[in-house]
Amino acid sequence: MKSKTTALILSILLGELGVDRFYLGYVGLGILKLITAGGFGIWWLIDLILIATGKMTAKDGSELV
Repeated sequence: MKSKTTALILSILLGELGVDRFYLGYVGLGILKLITAGGFGIWWLIDLILIATGKMTAKDGSELV
């Protein structure tokens, strides 16, 4: 189980580096996000909204608690 609070903090502070995606288990997407600087800021914002609203899950399908 992954923490929603931890994922949200990581997304806010280090989301442009893909750290939130690495934390949730999406290593490939984390690398892509790192290379593109958070999808030029757009992907970072979308992930931030998805995590904050509870729409994002961990790679294993478990919900963030």
